[in-house]
Amino acid sequence: MEATSTNTSEKIKLNFKDSKYATGRRKRSIAKVWIKKGSGVIHVNGKKMNEYFKRPVHQIIVTRPLEISNVLNSYDVKCSVKGGGLSGQAGAIIHGISRALIVHDESLKKGLKKEKLTTRDSRVVERKKYGHRKARRSFQFSKR
Repeated sequence: MEATSTNTSEKIKLNFKDSKYATGRRKRSIAKVWIKKGSGVIHVNGKKMNEYFKRPVHQIIVTRPLEISNVLNSYDVKCSVKGGGLSGQAGAIIHGISRALIVHDESLKKGLKKEKLTTRDSRVVERKKYGHRKARRSFQFSKR
């Protein structure tokens, strides 16, 4: 009983005293992001990024702002993300990292803005309408 409780509830303690903070959003996901000078380690919700995001696509998406700015191994990133699915969470983390990088170093803004990483992606799920099966899909029409 002791062995299982220590493995699951164990959280990584990170020292982010002199860090820069930013918030990122995408769909229903909200990410709180702290960055500081370091060796390029990314933690998401207390886990390493490749443990939290199993799919390589999400891992590539999360590191994109750091690659574009050519600072992949220069900053440590700590993220706390909630809401939505994994794709939305990855998008929220990108937005947060981009904004935090700009707060830390204003000269990186031009490249990030060119790649549209500083703008919040406002696309969300369209609501279901009455008289329809989904947002646009109608019920099957039968002539006879």
